[in-house]
Amino acid sequence: MSFKFEKLLVWQKALELPGVVSDVVKKFPKEEMYVLASQIKRAADSVSLNIAEGSTGQTNPEFKRFLGIAIRSDIEVVGCIYLAQRRNIIDTTDFDKIYRMCEELLVMLNALRNSLD
Repeated sequence: MSFKFEKLLVWQKALELPGVVSDVVKKFPKEEMYVLASQIKRAADSVSLNIAEGSTGQTNPEFKRFLGIAIRSDIEVVGCIYLAQRRNIIDTTDFDKIYRMCEELLVMLNALRNSLD
């Protein structure tokens, strides 16, 4: 592993989120594929991408800024699954799985960000 972010457990965990989200959105109706499905997939990708981008060659304040963006993307995924639930396009099992992953990532991202003080 040659990049700093590859060693971060939070980045490794964040890499799992897009796969789970992708599997779930395959079940979405066609009319949601370019709306909510696209939005949740971009938000899920954004978590790991911002961790990676912020970690390499950045100052701690700059890394903290990118972690803040990753946190907001993580929360955006949660917002999307709530919308999907309200529209009756996500079942409780999928909702709970994604919600728990996002909750775990939020704790890890906040811990990493707080450690940079």
